[in-house]
Amino acid sequence: MSFREKLNLDKLPQHIAVIMDGNGRWAKEKGKLRVFGHKNGVLAVRDTVEGAAELGVKNLTLYAFSTENWNRPKLEVTALMELLVSTINKETKTLMENNVRLNAIGDLSSLPKRCYNELQEAISKTANNSGLTLTLALSYSSRWEIVNATKNIALAVASGKIKQEDIDEKLFESYLSTHNLPDPELMIRTSGEHRISNYLLWQLAYAELYFTPKLWPDFRREDLFEAIFNYQQRERRFGLTSEQLS
Repeated sequence: MSFREKLNLDKLPQHIAVIMDGNGRWAKEKGKLRVFGHKNGVLAVRDTVEGAAELGVKNLTLYAFSTENWNRPKLEVTALMELLVSTINKETKTLMENNVRLNAIGDLSSLPKRCYNELQEAISKTANNSGLTLTLALSYSSRWEIVNATKNIALAVASGKIKQEDIDEKLFESYLSTHNLPDPELMIRTSGEHRISNYLLWQLAYAELYFTPKLWPDFRREDLFEAIFNYQQRERRFGLTSEQLS
């Protein structure tokens, strides 16, 4: 029996976050440049997105490019940006066919102009789709996001728009780039690393974490289904006891 058949479709996580790790190692194992791994990682993205849409998952957020990634060799960064542009162009049709709405978070103003424009065009084209919301975390850093939110709240207090005593978790969340998304219930990281890597630190507070040794270019929808099945076997207590839940 496949993991797809084992799933309880009434207990799906409504938001899944993914750290797509292992492209470089995958390419190195094959004696290729790192960019070769990134290109093959696109196939994993397509199959994962289609698998999530097939199940009826409402939100999928992919860590596509971190703020720290700008420090990688210039050749790799340039190739990644070109790959992002070409992928957006090619995959917009697939997003439309699967009723997927594209979204993006991060310091998008730091993206190359062509990349930014292509991204915004795809977001606009898919805006009326009502199925899965696919969010790309681009030039994203959770610490950057939290600091940015804090600065904006401080400005709002200084200008009299809000009062200091109004600041609580709900208000703080409204200043995050994910303010229109529910918190992830499941976070998947590939390649065997067991880190969060500055990804959605606030939002992952109560997420279930799932780590797989599989490198990202080898990840497919059945691997997604396995992660969800694993998630469904867990008891989510949110600080309560098992007895309180029952």
